[in-house]
Amino acid sequence: MRIAIDAMGGDYAPDEIIAGAVEAVGLLDKSDQVILVGPQDIIEARLSSLEGRDDRISVVHAPDVIGMDETPIESLRRKPRSSIGVISKLAKRDQADAVISAGNTGACVAAFQMRMRNLPGVNRPGIAVVFPTFEGPVTICDVGANIACKPINLHQYGLMASIYSRHLLGIQNPRVGLMSIGQEDAKGNEVVKKARQLLRAEPNINFVGNIEGRDIFKGVCDVAICEGFVGNVVLKLTEGLVDGLFKAIKDELVHEKLGLAMEFEPVMERIYRKYDYNEYGGALLLGVNGTAIICHGASRSRTIRNAILASKKFYTEGVNDKIMERLSETCVRTADAQVT
Repeated sequence: MRIAIDAMGGDYAPDEIIAGAVEAVGLLDKSDQVILVGPQDIIEARLSSLEGRDDRISVVHAPDVIGMDETPIESLRRKPRSSIGVISKLAKRDQADAVISAGNTGACVAAFQMRMRNLPGVNRPGIAVVFPTFEGPVTICDVGANIACKPINLHQYGLMASIYSRHLLGIQNPRVGLMSIGQEDAKGNEVVKKARQLLRAEPNINFVGNIEGRDIFKGVCDVAICEGFVGNVVLKLTEGLVDGLFKAIKDELVHEKLGLAMEFEPVMERIYRKYDYNEYGGALLLGVNGTAIICHGASRSRTIRNAILASKKFYTEGVNDKIMERLSETCVRTADAQVT
């Protein structure tokens, strides 16, 4: 397997990205390759400073970088040799089996969709993020790829995220909930109401109905479906809440007794690590014709390492083939219903 990584994407690029790639290579098969994409002189200099460079790591030159604050489409046109643009072209030319970036999310979605195209039958790709909760992992789709959804998009997110949850997280019959402002069928806007009808009529989805934001952490569902605007707000709110909660607990322990805080610090670190999104590596862009992972902008080496391992599992499990199979079944069933 050939995995192309945007070495210049993220707040801590290129050092943390390169370090994560180096860590991951030792955990991959001997036939696997990692391709670091970015300014060749910078990447080579960083690699040369590391001991025991693996010959399975290669470098592809990409002189330009798209900043986090740049407009996605415009920046891709203005910088065709950007690291994000080049990894997407490698996938298009069948020179890479997976692409990974912690760079500009909008540019990643645009580049991957434009170069890799969608899977047959997929209307719009969706970003699927795994939320570690006390009741188990919950997959949320979409968290930012599509902020103006149609009912068919939400229906397809339910299908794709269910397959992802089953084959990558090991949940045999994932419960799918549709995020709304209330559990009652009458709640929600027209898009949510129409999407609920599609999800309820879909035999390949274990649909449990409407869910509210708090239900994600209560074990009500294994998959939560929503528009990208809603999902991104939930994602960022949760990140801030978790960081703030752990800081508040630590501050209280310090205020109570310094020794108590030091005693509990290892426990807090274990809990934080257990429910840290970095353990899942990144967010898969479900629906594109290939394996594409978008990582958090603040990704460290551990995140990149886990993203590489996740891309390997997604690819070897043939998740895209399973998605296309489910979508074709839905299309055939819809066509038959229209005939009758």
